[in-house]
Amino acid sequence: MKNHKPTILRIAVPTPLRRSFDYLAPTGCDLTRLQPGMRVRIPFHNRQMVGILLEVCDQSEFAVHKLKQAVEIIDDYPVVSADVMQLCLWAAEYYHHPLGDVLETALPTLLRQGKPLALSQETYWTVTPEALALDFTSLNRSPRQQELLSWLIQHPEGVSKRQIKERDIPSTMMNTLCKKGWATKISKDDILIPSLEIPEPALTLNAAQQHAVTVINAAENFHVFLLDGVTGSGKTEVYLQAISAVLAKGKQVLVLVPEIGLTPQTLERFRKRFSVPVVALHSGLTDKERLNAFLNTQYDHAKIIIGTRSAIFSPFKNLGLIIVDEEHDLSFKQHDGFRYHARDLAIMRAQSNNISIVLGSATPSLETLCRTQQGRYQHLRLPERAGDANIPVFSVLDIRKQHLEEGISQSLLSAMKTHLDKGDQVMLFLNRRGFAPVFMCHSCGWMAKCQRCDSRLTYHSEPSRLHCHHCDSRRSIPKKCDACGENDLQIIGLGTERLEQALQKHFPNFSIARIDRDSTQRKGSMENLLEKIQSGEHQILIGTQMLAKGHHFPNVTLVGIIDTDGGFFSSDFRALERMGQLILQVAGRAGRVSKPGTVVLQTHHPDHPLLHQLLRESYHFFATTLLQERAQALLPPYAFLALFRAEAHDAEQAHQFLQHIKKITDTFAEKMSIWGPVAAPMAKRSGRYRMQLLFQADQRPLLQRYLKKLLPEIEKIPSKHQVRWSLDVDPLEMF
Repeated sequence: MKNHKPTILRIAVPTPLRRSFDYLAPTGCDLTRLQPGMRVRIPFHNRQMVGILLEVCDQSEFAVHKLKQAVEIIDDYPVVSADVMQLCLWAAEYYHHPLGDVLETALPTLLRQGKPLALSQETYWTVTPEALALDFTSLNRSPRQQELLSWLIQHPEGVSKRQIKERDIPSTMMNTLCKKGWATKISKDDILIPSLEIPEPALTLNAAQQHAVTVINAAENFHVFLLDGVTGSGKTEVYLQAISAVLAKGKQVLVLVPEIGLTPQTLERFRKRFSVPVVALHSGLTDKERLNAFLNTQYDHAKIIIGTRSAIFSPFKNLGLIIVDEEHDLSFKQHDGFRYHARDLAIMRAQSNNISIVLGSATPSLETLCRTQQGRYQHLRLPERAGDANIPVFSVLDIRKQHLEEGISQSLLSAMKTHLDKGDQVMLFLNRRGFAPVFMCHSCGWMAKCQRCDSRLTYHSEPSRLHCHHCDSRRSIPKKCDACGENDLQIIGLGTERLEQALQKHFPNFSIARIDRDSTQRKGSMENLLEKIQSGEHQILIGTQMLAKGHHFPNVTLVGIIDTDGGFFSSDFRALERMGQLILQVAGRAGRVSKPGTVVLQTHHPDHPLLHQLLRESYHFFATTLLQERAQALLPPYAFLALFRAEAHDAEQAHQFLQHIKKITDTFAEKMSIWGPVAAPMAKRSGRYRMQLLFQADQRPLLQRYLKKLLPEIEKIPSKHQVRWSLDVDPLEMF
């Protein structure tokens, strides 16, 4: 009798270990149906976990009798599609992150927990035969009911709660139709269905827009396009017309946006243009909503998916185009756990699917511009604003020796009054939330600091508290100084709350909207504020960078930047790039239609050469200067970085761990530039001391080979369990 070789399942498990695990197939399992990407329930230590099947084999590095048996195969088909599996394998290798953790990131929470791969049940309303036989003239006195019944008749398959909510139809009205016997409720799978609404027509393109659409639509294989257009140049219209051609071929489209706040307005515009199902994917959804969006994408019900960075892992059945809007934005980089960059993964996914990807921005990242100069990406320029809109006029306001009232100069206040009296809206930008960044004793100089971080506590007035924006710790406002006991306590500096309070005194007859992380915490609050801004209910807008990204405010004619100087003297080599991007993105909110726009920049450094180059010439002159400086200093994109971080309750433990890593490097022949270990810019955060070690190479493959050799050696360091450590490949922030 022949000896049958055992069936061994190689499984990725969401653990910090950079390896897969071998298990025996479950008893009675149909081996012929096993495919990579299926979920498998397995015993792991003293509990059960859900892993992802990588391969079926007949050999293991461990003795077969020592292998545990898997509990069950959860799925009938792969939950991780082949191209997502390929993307995750590449990402795990490139970012040197455990594959099980990477694959877990690609799945909705309910699937990670082993829940069934099934759409949830949704309530639908359909018309009854009695409604179809109804004489509609009898409803002339109830036009709302008449309109609603007509809409239901146009949707014989039924309308869902989501559709009813989108049309602002009260549930009481639906219940009234049910009571009259004209409508009935049914439950069925929450499958997205095409809309029968008549879509809005496409806009007329200018020559540059038409050229961009023609070039994108002509690409038949993998291409990376940089759609580089000034703010208000109509990049979204180019996206829409490129998407239209892809949908006509029966394919799906992924649109990545940097922030949840941009998703509602993008969804609305896309749903008005296309009659196909459009779905959102972001962290603001419930677990059920996220699973439904995931499955509707996988089943090809959803044709357009608009999401934040994690949407790059969506399981498309027939992906035809990827668009990354505001490609320069930091939000596309994950800064903890699996530290991936969604833009870079999007390019890899487009390449593996042999499709085009469009990177859009008014202020492209230096990395993207460099690759365009190298001929790796195709550069599509939109140099003018769309329609009748013109580029706003910039006014640099020297505030040296000027009297400032809560950070605002008299010149800016006068300009605000002029624009508001004309019936226009005004937007002020200050990238600092709270009331004031410093709470200090005037008698002894004591400042309220966070006990867990190397940072000052920010004073908030509504509700009254001291708040650390790094670890989220809070304390009540002290009545006396913690150091000397005096009660001469003062607040110093300016935040959005204080700016709002000051403007209420100057402009009592105008409504103010403040948009920052504090004012938009509740679900739906951002959408509500944006709707009121669009309707003109608020005339003065105050916000942090949440307000600067991609929003279209047609009535904003004046933008004031309260503090322009933040990026001039930072120790971060990327600070000037980000300062230039932020200034132009904020400025781009002004004068987006026929009304002329003005941008006032308050600064103590009006003669700074880079500021003049940015405003008087263009972002491209500014970026070219920065690229030349980066090339001379051998900094990205002309060099490649990897950052090891370590944190511990004892600073010396973190330092010694990184010092040990540095010593290991002496055993490798390949030479690298290694900086550190040194304390992180914020040396203490959330009660832990933080150190970092930076690796720099002039070739990406060299850095990758080095890290691949180094990581197994780090696993052997005895003290690794005494610290929290991480590796960040291509870091964007040295915090």
